[in-house]
Amino acid sequence: MKLFSRSSSPRRPEAYSPESAAASAAHPHDGLLDPALAHLTGEWMIDPAHSRIGFSVRHAMVTTVRGAFTEFESRLYFDGVDPSRSKAQISLATASVDTGVEQRDDHLMGRDFLDAANFPRMTFKSTDVQIAGADVYRMAGDLTIRDVTRPVVLELTYIGNVTDPFGYQRAGFDGTTTINRSEWGLTYSAKLAEGGAMVSEKVRLQFDIAAIRTAPTG
Repeated sequence: MKLFSRSSSPRRPEAYSPESAAASAAHPHDGLLDPALAHLTGEWMIDPAHSRIGFSVRHAMVTTVRGAFTEFESRLYFDGVDPSRSKAQISLATASVDTGVEQRDDHLMGRDFLDAANFPRMTFKSTDVQIAGADVYRMAGDLTIRDVTRPVVLELTYIGNVTDPFGYQRAGFDGTTTINRSEWGLTYSAKLAEGGAMVSEKVRLQFDIAAIRTAPTG
């Protein structure tokens, strides 16, 4: 997964030359990728105990409801030499939705929204990763909800990496994207007396992720 590329020291400007200009045109993002992070290449997974995959949506036009999916599985691959080859797959249990209100959670799991009885999983599978800036990336992928698959683009910000006391390499990042839920068949549309929607069609998905390498580094 194209998550890790932080430059820790400032770079001195280089003198202009036709050769360097041509190289920059051919590899426009080379200066944003830290070669020291090549050692992070390998398989990773999301640490559920230190991560949150959530959402927020406007309710009754004046408040925001926030929730999360508490059960999920993941498989990540990061290529520190060629980050465009990095990949991510995430599968969430729709019945694990938690907004802190049991009645609302039951409604979200019902046929008006996720229909967890018939569609127990929702998934994301990456298709492309691009550098958008220093520590910022765009990961395109397919999001499947209720067996409807549509493309989305996640904006990812890399936070950093450490080795924990048990010898595991950890890395953190934040990601977000906004979707129109009706495009995935979530068309519940109760109206307010004033004419607005009880639940906005726009849903912001949020990924607060601690990734852990699947084998100890030491």
